[in-house]
Order: sequence, then C-alpha cells, then structure tokens
Amino acid sequence: MGRVENRLKELGLELPGEAKVPPGITIPFRWVRVRGNRAYVSGHGALATDGAPLGPFGKVPSQVSLEDAQASARAATLAMLASLKQAVGDLDKIVAWLMVFGSVNADPGYGQTTLVANPASELLLDLYGPDAGAHARTAIGMAALPLDLPVILAAEVELAA
Repeated sequence: MGRVENRLKELGLELPGEAKVPPGITIPFRWVRVRGNRAYVSGHGALATDGAPLGPFGKVPSQVSLEDAQASARAATLAMLASLKQAVGDLDKIVAWLMVFGSVNADPGYGQTTLVANPASELLLDLYGPDAGAHARTAIGMAALPLDLPVILAAEVELAA
C-alpha cells in the first residue's frame, strides 16, 4: 500500500468500488484516459462503497444543504481516486494535480459553488501535499447534472514518467 492509500486509511476513508451505471445509461467513454504522462479524469459523482450513486440528490441549496453538498464533493473526489487507481495502478504515480473541474447542481443565483467544492481541494492537498496537491480549479453552477447529483468533479493530473 502506497503513501496516499495509507493516508486515506489514517483518515478513515475508503475508495468506492467501480461505478455502477444505472439501467438505460450508456457510457461510451473511459472514466480515465491516460495519454503520455497525463491522465484526464471524466466527471465523477459521489459513489457508495459498492459503486452505486450516492445521495443526496438535487439542487444546492434548496434540496441539498451546503454541508451535504460538501460531503458529496469529498465523496466524488474518492470516486475519482478509485478510477485513477484502477487506471494507473498506484495513486502515488500521481505527481501533480493540475486542474479540478467542479460542477454544482445549483439553484438559480446560488453564489456559493466555491464553498461546495472546497472539501475536494482540501482532501487533495491533505493526500498529496502543498506541491503535488496544489491545483487550478473551477466550481461552476449548472442548471442540471446527470442523475440529479449535487456535484460532479473532473480533473487532469500529471503522472510520474
């Protein structure tokens, strides 16, 4: 077990299983696309330990509280890490988080999308440190997200050569 997985264990966090796609949904893309020393991570929502989509579901803040949306962002980060582990074999191969793209299923006019995504950034900084964990980020409010998830995250990372 590598350094990042040991830190997850210390934090009491568990990576979810492979994403289970609900019936009727087709996924004609890869969850992670590795090209050279970059990995591009498709949009991930929160997953339960068995890989099923994890609630709560709905718009922030009218249906999902800020605190619950933040927990969803943290869980979506774990889902990205699980997909990266499957794609590259070892989370310690990630030498830099370059960009995290956050989408928030937000009520019209909701201006706290940055606060929703902050736990994702904080977890990456905790796991990877201030150099490799530092990243650029967006946290944009959207009219709707797949499966009515409150948060979806995507990312670009640099891998060890």
